[in-house]
Amino acid sequence: MLEDTDARLITRACGDIGDSLYPFREIAAELGMTEEAVVERLKSFKSKGMLRKFGAMLRHQVVGFEANGMSVWNVADPDAAKAGRKLAERPEISHCYERPRMPDWPYNIYAMIHGHTEEGVLAVARRIAEDLAADDYDVLFSVREFKKTSMVYR
Repeated sequence: MLEDTDARLITRACGDIGDSLYPFREIAAELGMTEEAVVERLKSFKSKGMLRKFGAMLRHQVVGFEANGMSVWNVADPDAAKAGRKLAERPEISHCYERPRMPDWPYNIYAMIHGHTEEGVLAVARRIAEDLAADDYDVLFSVREFKKTSMVYR
């Protein structure tokens, strides 16, 4: 059974943390806790297996990135982890992951590239292709954004 404070913290942590530079401080103030106590409780949840991850979503259009392209890469399977690490290190990429190939879709590495223009995103993809020595790739541009939501526990 969860303590009331823990239940309120979990519920609050499921919500939007806003645009504060100190989100845990703000959560703490809302719950009548210290920032240190909030961070320690969340760490405790993690160590007990009650919390797998704590994530944040960047609303890229809000911060000026109007062109967003999912780059897809056909990378040799033994090189996939190394390519993924290289992609993840790039500041233009917000997330990168490996997926199984499909019979009619040869790509196994995916990386979202954010930029101000489609031409800029394509230029980044070309530089990445040179860096990875990979010539089998494509860039799929976003045409609309669906609402992003997280699990909410009450």
